[in-house]
Amino acid sequence: MYFFLANFSLLDICYTSTNVPQMLSRLVGERKTISFIECPTQMYFSLSFGMIDCVLLGVMAYYRYVAKCRPLHYTVIMKRAIWVQLGMTSWISSFLSSLVINAFTSSLPYCGPNVLNHFFCEVLTVLRLACTDISLSEIVVFVFSIIIVFIPFLIIVVSYDCILMFILGRHSTVVRRGAFLPCVSHLTMVALFYVMAIFVYM
Repeated sequence: MYFFLANFSLLDICYTSTNVPQMLSRLVGERKTISFIECPTQMYFSLSFGMIDCVLLGVMAYYRYVAKCRPLHYTVIMKRAIWVQLGMTSWISSFLSSLVINAFTSSLPYCGPNVLNHFFCEVLTVLRLACTDISLSEIVVFVFSIIIVFIPFLIIVVSYDCILMFILGRHSTVVRRGAFLPCVSHLTMVALFYVMAIFVYM
């Protein structure tokens, strides 16, 4: 658990470092522009760290499932090598997915008033500035969103469904409460993350 929490801590530092300093400099400073090199770079890292967050939330839900529903098999299933691989897979898959999306977005021709109605370079906002058909890029973004966002969400729902069935099968309310309380912090984080993402992007 501490390994995944350390990943989240590092991820939060990285994610806020890609957007917040630039946002503050735009609010306070005179310069309100971003160069064509800075924009895709910021977009790449911002998108990567957002995707890593989704995948890590799914991995954490699987970890909780193993810890609660398979306690006797926990040490066999969650060996050190396995959770390190899960963590590395989260980072690598997200960086590669973001690279593909960024390549499609950056390769489009841009013309006219290149004004972003946003405080940072974000894929959907940048796509709207292209002066060509963006349907292929939208399909690529949609497919990777399904893979990187929806599949971890599905893992979270299935894992917590199994955990809930396991907890409800216990007769003692003390055992139920003790089994469910450690899951509340993760569920709160999942709810905040996905509700905000749905509010912003849907």
